[in-house]
Amino acid sequence: MDKITVKYKGEYELAIMTPIGNVTTQEKQQYLGRHILAEFFECDPNVLNNPKLVEKYMMEAALECGATIVNKCFHLFAPHGVSGVVIISESHLAIHTWPEYGYAAVDLFTCGEQCDPKVSYEFLKAKFNSKDAKYSQLNRGLMDFDAHVEHQAFKLSETF
Repeated sequence: MDKITVKYKGEYELAIMTPIGNVTTQEKQQYLGRHILAEFFECDPNVLNNPKLVEKYMMEAALECGATIVNKCFHLFAPHGVSGVVIISESHLAIHTWPEYGYAAVDLFTCGEQCDPKVSYEFLKAKFNSKDAKYSQLNRGLMDFDAHVEHQAFKLSETF
């Protein structure tokens, strides 16, 4: 592993570990998934505190990006705030809202090429009426698909 150090605005230092040693070309490197960490500011608090609307928009965001919905779970907290997740065949979309601050934190994790989490990001930004939004993207599961890996079934060592 090689270490790259990056300074952000002269204040923060980020160390990135890269598996350059055994990968010879950029074409060999592929990611299993894209994980967008989104923050939505100055949103409509009436939307963010409505579990039915949050659920509806999260489900629609999954469909908009081309995902296949498997299941969902949403919860309204007292006195306010909604948390929820949409499980998709390609991974998940999750949300936590703070309506009292007009803020929502959202994870959009998709695997494969047919789903684009940025589509979900733009969709939710519009539906939440966010006046300011930001995201970072993490590429998950850097793989060298030309390397051979022998797969073995797991072995059960003990039962309870």
